[in-house]
Amino acid sequence: MQGSANLNVMIKAARKAGRSLVKDFREVENLQVGRKGPGDFVSRADRAAEDIIREELSEARPNYGWLGEETGAAEGKDPTRRWIVDPLDGTTNYLHGMPHWAVSIALEHKGEIVSAVVYDPAKDEMFFAEKGAGAWLNDKQRLRVSGRTAMIETVHATGIPWAGSKYLPATLKDLGRLMPVCAGVRRWGAASLDLAYVAAGRFDGYWERGLKPWDVAAGILIAREAGALVEPIRDGQSMLEDGHVLAASSAIFDAFAKIIRTRD
Repeated sequence: MQGSANLNVMIKAARKAGRSLVKDFREVENLQVGRKGPGDFVSRADRAAEDIIREELSEARPNYGWLGEETGAAEGKDPTRRWIVDPLDGTTNYLHGMPHWAVSIALEHKGEIVSAVVYDPAKDEMFFAEKGAGAWLNDKQRLRVSGRTAMIETVHATGIPWAGSKYLPATLKDLGRLMPVCAGVRRWGAASLDLAYVAAGRFDGYWERGLKPWDVAAGILIAREAGALVEPIRDGQSMLEDGHVLAASSAIFDAFAKIIRTRD
């Protein structure tokens, strides 16, 4: 796929940050055996990756606004456009030496995501999309959602909240309703990749509550451009502001959504 100039800048920034993260990732296993642990090291790697992305994007588009996980929000001279960036989605996986994490970059224009990149450096998988142009993996593979129609054959993804989260009880109830009627549920710890995997047909559905804009902005567009339905869990919610997301192929969306939206 021949992408726009903005998309090409995003891909370049994601790859550059990914190289930095991969280099530091090789050190994590060694750090884990130390008394101090790798937490501080990973935090520095996370911030360094965001600095790389911000430098690359700002150099190319100095007037755009910014929203980053590590550095927060900044107004741009162009009030209609902003970057939404998570330099390391899946920090806990990274911290534990598990090769499942991603760089996520989205471009928002007038409140709508128009370009998106989710890059998995450990596997060298670049998922990307532009509004109206489809979703792609590594330039050559057009992404399509799963065609499975029987819920019992489907595999879904979610994030299971930590013990103190107010969303834990609802998620446990979701699992209790969903797991008996599907082939399995996976909790892989990176929301951007969960949505990209829905786009690729690897997962049939995904849901999660309480996410941040940088967790899902890019993944939402990629999933939609591959044919997924992506909606808030409840009517009236904003996925970016409230962080409650439900995504699935159109073939099973209604059945899946009914399970997740059921109120006990």
